[in-house]
Amino acid sequence: MLESEVIAMRTGSEPVTARSPLRMRLWLSLWGTVWALFGLVAFSMNGRPGWAAACAVVLLLAVVDLCVITYRMRQGPHYQPGRDVPPYEPDHGDGRPRGPGPGAADGGRPGGGRTDPPYGRA
Repeated sequence: MLESEVIAMRTGSEPVTARSPLRMRLWLSLWGTVWALFGLVAFSMNGRPGWAAACAVVLLLAVVDLCVITYRMRQGPHYQPGRDVPPYEPDHGDGRPRGPGPGAADGGRPGGGRTDPPYGRA
């Protein structure tokens, strides 16, 4: 192997940090909905009940997919991050926190940022 060759190594976290192309799925699902509806109407008018039923099944699947896509898009950037959001750190399964360490978000106050008086003290 030459020194000038660069090999892209996998980190092993790709399935965990993968992002769903929801906009592409939305347009493909809309395209499938339009064609399935067209096929349903065309085959129904020409007396082909088997093909019309097949188009009805495809139409049902496309509409369900549209519902799932819009639900996930409305969940916000955690589920559909933009280009400015870096990939998430994968869950290691050993209880390690994913985000910044303790004290980062609460200003380093003792008690994890709680402002109420501690109970049990007199």
